[in-house]
Amino acid sequence: MKDNISGCSVEEAMRLLGGRWRLLLASYLLDGPKRFNALRRDIPAISQRMLTLDLRALEQAGLVKRTVFPTVPVTVEYELTVDGRRLEPVVTVMKEFGLWVKSRPCEEIVSMSSVLTDSARG
Repeated sequence: MKDNISGCSVEEAMRLLGGRWRLLLASYLLDGPKRFNALRRDIPAISQRMLTLDLRALEQAGLVKRTVFPTVPVTVEYELTVDGRRLEPVVTVMKEFGLWVKSRPCEEIVSMSSVLTDSARG
């Protein structure tokens, strides 16, 4: 992962949770432990490689626990740790924000997107 350049706490959170899938994975794991293929079914657009990489990153950060059961074939289950459960209010706010964005007229979103893109260019 990249280093935190600004020292800002928001940047630190985005460094860990940024990207397309990590917070979404956490939201599905809030319902309880899930197996790898169940997560793939929940998020059909994610590749197997990306799912593996993001689960490893969340595990390395101490937010997800990976449990291997000695069965044939081996069963692997993922669940949020106590620290990972701290993401619940973040997921709730993101869901509310997403519902708000989806409820807005499409033209307004396109207009806002172009304003943000123009301002980012300087």
